[in-house]
Amino acid sequence: MLEPLYLQLHREGELAKRVEEAVALLRECRLCPRECKVDRLNDERGYCRTGRRAIVSSYNAHFGEEAPLVGRYGSGTIFFTSCNLRCSFCQNFEISHLGEGGAIDAPDLAGIMLQLERRGCHNINLVTPTHVVPQVLEALLLAVENGLTIPIVYNSGGYERAETIRLLRGVVDIYMPDFKFWDEKWSERYCNAPDYRGRAVSALREMHAQVGDLKIDENGVAQRGLLVRHLVMPHGIGGTDKVMEFISKDLSPNTYVNVMDQYRPCGTAHDDQYLNRRLSSKEYAAALESAEKAGLKRLDQRQGARLLFSF
Repeated sequence: MLEPLYLQLHREGELAKRVEEAVALLRECRLCPRECKVDRLNDERGYCRTGRRAIVSSYNAHFGEEAPLVGRYGSGTIFFTSCNLRCSFCQNFEISHLGEGGAIDAPDLAGIMLQLERRGCHNINLVTPTHVVPQVLEALLLAVENGLTIPIVYNSGGYERAETIRLLRGVVDIYMPDFKFWDEKWSERYCNAPDYRGRAVSALREMHAQVGDLKIDENGVAQRGLLVRHLVMPHGIGGTDKVMEFISKDLSPNTYVNVMDQYRPCGTAHDDQYLNRRLSSKEYAAALESAEKAGLKRLDQRQGARLLFSF
């Protein structure tokens, strides 16, 4: 069993320094590609609508994640309110767009981490943490000082500044980013992020350079590495073939990939001509074929029935 990376960072005194460096970035916030430059230390709000304190929607032992994260006792997910991407079709629309949740201080966030570990969770799974990296690091330092010893999972939409990801070197054990879109016209249309592909490419390269391919222990539980999610979209607008090719050639053909088939119209997707229906079985089969053609062999094997809708 691998020791979580942050424990060594803490022993060296480096974790406390990272906290100071990260919190200072809130003064003129440029944590994510939006680069709002608002003073979040004084509770100003930018695109993420989050000030000095992180906002948490919920936390629990989650059993709906990928098998290597769930294990026997679940993944300890902490859902942060709001998002720096805010996809129009988000399946957590109430959280990402409508702001469902409550502000929380570092000691309470640390307490949540420790509570999830006491429940037996295999990891701390930070969901949409990009805009609250400093707050997470503040809480992590307190949690480590009080005995936290399980891996940290950074579960994001993939819209990152590589500089912020570099700040997490030696802190995060498992990176789990989405790679949503290859074609910039779609990321602009649905996420107001025409630079999404370039940002995701740079971020995933940095993530893989830090932690490598996903390492799984003898019990089937992830310990360290990169796991990439790709939500297959109707009409092929996610650019699955290009995304799979990038992952295989630029990162590693041994990358663990979840080719996700659960798209359904949420948020404002019902009003969009390209997104107002569920994925078809043929579209999903084509996506799996793209992954196979790219040479990717470590695809997440989800249990349960696949799509029955076909045309």
